[in-house]
Amino acid sequence: MPMQIVNIAAYKFVGIPEPAAFQPLIKECCDRLGLKGTVLLATEGINLFLAGSKDGITKFIEFLQSEPSFGERFVPLEIKESFSENQPFGRMIVRIAKEIITMRHPMIKPEAARAPHVEPAQLKAWLDQGFDDEGRPVVMLDTRNGFEVEMGTFTNALAFDIERFSQFPDAIKQTVSEQSDLKDKTIVSFCTGGIRCEKAALYMAEIDIPHVYQLQGGILGYFEKVGGDHWQGECFVFDERVALDPNLAPTVHSYPGRPIKD
Repeated sequence: MPMQIVNIAAYKFVGIPEPAAFQPLIKECCDRLGLKGTVLLATEGINLFLAGSKDGITKFIEFLQSEPSFGERFVPLEIKESFSENQPFGRMIVRIAKEIITMRHPMIKPEAARAPHVEPAQLKAWLDQGFDDEGRPVVMLDTRNGFEVEMGTFTNALAFDIERFSQFPDAIKQTVSEQSDLKDKTIVSFCTGGIRCEKAALYMAEIDIPHVYQLQGGILGYFEKVGGDHWQGECFVFDERVALDPNLAPTVHSYPGRPIKD
């Protein structure tokens, strides 16, 4: 029976004054444990997608949260976990970036303050009843790129045909100017794992949209906690699995050997 591969996605907005100092430490640990994937480091935090054996993943998380050089920067670290029969990454990369998710909006500093968030179970309750605890209609806002939205999204979600996340600020500003009633509703931003929707929620608060939350843990966290209620289709992931269903299983779109965009 083939060994089951553990896939994890995690991020944390936290100040890292010299991310380049962490790069060789993380790369050496991943190589030693036989992990593959991508780790992005920036002064605003860490973003990672890794796959390997259960033991290797466990030891890496222990290293990341106990290595003296890191202090307690990566504690806690919310991790989304799924499984596959094949290794979905071709190599191991630890990269230094200007942002762990590119928005090109320097006033947004998620490491300084978190966006308000809603847990998956609470969101499901809101969607079941059609409004939040204050009686406001709930609008699901997809912050992902257009091709990701095409593969699957929440029922009746507001989405944009954007090619990259840096286009999100202009898209939401235009939409709010055209649909002023959005300010009277509760907007829940969502993305694959939580990182884009957290920055998006902070940006919307900055432009005075009053009732904004991010979905805690993103789509993958929602699948893990409550399943596929109010979801249509699949969830695109940036590895060779291509897409996951609400059971966090690879779909028919997945196939080995698909090239990875780094």
